[in-house]
Amino acid sequence: MSLQVEKLEKNMAKLTVEVSAEEFDKALTAAYNKNKGRFNIPGFRKGKAPQAMVEKMYGAGILYEDAVNEALDATYGDAAEESGLDIVSRPEIDIVQVEKGKTLIYTATVAVKPEVTLGEYKGIEVTKASAEVTEEDIDSELKRVQEQNSRLVSVEDRAVENGDQTVIDFEGFVDGKTFEGGKGEDYPLTIGTHSFIDTFEDQLIGKNIGEACDVNVTFPNEYHATELAGKPALFKVTVKEIKKKELPELNDEFASEVSEFETLEEYKNDIREKVASRKEKEAATENEDHVVEKIVENATMDIPEPMIDSQVNNMVNDYARRMQSQGLSLDQYMKFTGMTLQSLKEQMKPQALKRIQTRLVLEAVVKAENITASDEAVEKEIASMAEAYKMEVSVVKESLGEIGIQQMKEDLAVQEAVDFLVAEAKLV
Repeated sequence: MSLQVEKLEKNMAKLTVEVSAEEFDKALTAAYNKNKGRFNIPGFRKGKAPQAMVEKMYGAGILYEDAVNEALDATYGDAAEESGLDIVSRPEIDIVQVEKGKTLIYTATVAVKPEVTLGEYKGIEVTKASAEVTEEDIDSELKRVQEQNSRLVSVEDRAVENGDQTVIDFEGFVDGKTFEGGKGEDYPLTIGTHSFIDTFEDQLIGKNIGEACDVNVTFPNEYHATELAGKPALFKVTVKEIKKKELPELNDEFASEVSEFETLEEYKNDIREKVASRKEKEAATENEDHVVEKIVENATMDIPEPMIDSQVNNMVNDYARRMQSQGLSLDQYMKFTGMTLQSLKEQMKPQALKRIQTRLVLEAVVKAENITASDEAVEKEIASMAEAYKMEVSVVKESLGEIGIQQMKEDLAVQEAVDFLVAEAKLV
């Protein structure tokens, strides 16, 4: 294998790789062995015809695609390493020459990790995030616990009000005809959640149990069922049940039932401490974000588009895994939301760019300040992982391997850079 490296504009590079005729012939033989069972040659049992006979009958090109893939797998990794480039994207492969008995030539166009020019990064001035605990914060937490401990009470002496939980029957019509998914019986609907389209829930306010009514709505233009998108619809609805949420009274008895404290005052003081702790952590994170954002703004770098595309693909894959853990495939999610894979990628692109810029700038700070994570810090992180996953430290180390541990060390150094920048910043 021989290699030529050409630097291109905007942090792109082209690797030209030549695979000797001898090596390509080996790849052709590997391709033949992989596919020989597919070929029917008169006079030979299936899969028993020699390679030369297959090439004569079908042409040598019949094996080229698999042979090229074999050669790429065998050579690209070495070529990327030999290039000395910090490659940050999948290669875009172009086959320049492919012919039996000749050198295989291909190019791989790749994105290269861009250089970062740091601007001002020490003593950055940002507005300090507030960690003040207000009475509204305490009341909000009490309200949340009240809601958790509420009970539903049937209502029969009044009409539907906002916030009520109802049970309804409904049937929808578009252009005077019923449509799939437009009918439901004994359907639970909480008024005010806007889980139904348009003003559907609002039009049920004031209706009594057993009362039938017409609800007129319009499907949104981006509705997932394209045949309904943007169309007006009539729903015939009957309210069958009304229930209201009854909240427990805020007193000492409530406090003793929902907490370890005997009085409401003691419980509120405990809430105040927990809210204060949470808000301090949130403020610290906000301060970090603001400092880093400003330092990123002060830096200059030229991010190659394939690097962004690669980050977007990683984010889509992570998102798909999270969906799958909830029992929903990415295809199902896109069908329900009316999105396409391309629109999802476009939506993620700004965040992908921000992640890349942030990481590059922090790595540049690590380099500029000679920040390194200590072995003790790495051991502590591994021990924390072992505890979290209920595994032995040795097993965690084995699963991470040298590459994983090195990545951990780099990540810890980046976090130390964040701590350094915040300590150097002026929070006003």
